[in-house]
Amino acid sequence: MLGGRNIGGRKRSSRQGASVTLAEVAELAEVSEITVSRILRNKGPVAEATRKRVMAAVEATGYVPNRLAGGLASAGSGLIGVIVPSLTNIVFPEVLRGIHAALDRSGLQPVVGVTGYDMEAEEHLVEALLAWKPQAMVIAGFDHTERTRRMLQASGVRIAEVMEIDSKPIDIAVGLSHRQAGFDTGRHLIERGYRRFGYVGHDWCADRRARLRYDGLAACLAEHGLGLVDEALFEGPSSTIAGRDMLARLLARQPDIDVVVFSNDDMATGGVFHCIAASIRLKEDVAIFGFNGLDIGQALPVPLSTIRSNRFLIGRTAIERILERHERPEGATIVDTGYEIVIGGTA
Repeated sequence: MLGGRNIGGRKRSSRQGASVTLAEVAELAEVSEITVSRILRNKGPVAEATRKRVMAAVEATGYVPNRLAGGLASAGSGLIGVIVPSLTNIVFPEVLRGIHAALDRSGLQPVVGVTGYDMEAEEHLVEALLAWKPQAMVIAGFDHTERTRRMLQASGVRIAEVMEIDSKPIDIAVGLSHRQAGFDTGRHLIERGYRRFGYVGHDWCADRRARLRYDGLAACLAEHGLGLVDEALFEGPSSTIAGRDMLARLLARQPDIDVVVFSNDDMATGGVFHCIAASIRLKEDVAIFGFNGLDIGQALPVPLSTIRSNRFLIGRTAIERILERHERPEGATIVDTGYEIVIGGTA
């Protein structure tokens, strides 16, 4: 809506899967297509009121200009846009390996952007990649700005939101239920006899999936008449140092906790290092449980007890599913790639 009008007298939802056109933006802003083009290319003088009206129409529709010229536009770019929050976290390079494996010999090339867990940075990357008219987009998670969501919905290309399946996707979601993984963590540890639970985690604002696992754990404990004795949260990204320091702080307050669930393996590995340095016997004095199933956790002197997510499979499956059909279907699709509990030796 802009000034009480729908695009072309109809709601955008009636054109599910179709890309917004320059003509629709012009119609909504009540100007010519040439005027819209000039404003978007910042070419020539234009009244400020007109510019604002056009930009409001662009914002409302999620329109992204086409950076491909002439005949190339009809042929497509041969690109797959991929946006992940980090490359330093080994989780996402493994997803990228799966993407590359699925694209092998397809003739398509991935173009990767990294957000640093910043949704505004993600918005700029989505706009930049969509301007090159990719064949599809793969993007980590469901957390987007409203403008990012509108651009993705209006693009008409296949969209795979990966790593989680706990919300409704724009097109297709590939990953696991993090809430259920947290619940299953609690159930597994209760079955092994643990009752006094602690939690060590990192910044939930930047990692919604860690919060979902925490919520699942809390729900499981409540179902069994239990709760967290105490928790220590680091106000920043996960790291081994943060895990080490937060566990030391937690145990200083609650030395009788018998098991600590960590937000991920990075943090849990730091917890193991603290126990080794402080001569705390793993599993006997305190048990430690992580998430992700990273190689570093299994290479510790005592292999980490954790949940292993299928990261390579997530990346490969996302590409395979979105390439099965060029047109975006009417309904959303969810693909659960599952996870497995790694018994390890720390819990």
